[in-house]
Amino acid sequence: MKSQESKLLERITFIPGLMGGKPTIRGNRFTVIDILEMLSSGMTNKEILEEHPILEADDIKAALVFSTKQLRDEYIYE
Repeated sequence: MKSQESKLLERITFIPGLMGGKPTIRGNRFTVIDILEMLSSGMTNKEILEEHPILEADDIKAALVFSTKQLRDEYIYE
């Protein structure tokens, strides 16, 4: 049985030619960065889902899990 994190990460797709090969949500034209930008602009999960009905709540979670895993070993120096 796969962990919840692994199941969420299955939603992240890399398709050459789609959105410049950036990580997308379930092969749609929504990139992980699109989700992060909406969240950072102050949109709630509910607002994102209402404005973009093709997205699902787990897509937002998947974008966050993916981003966290990508940055886990990165350090920001000031």
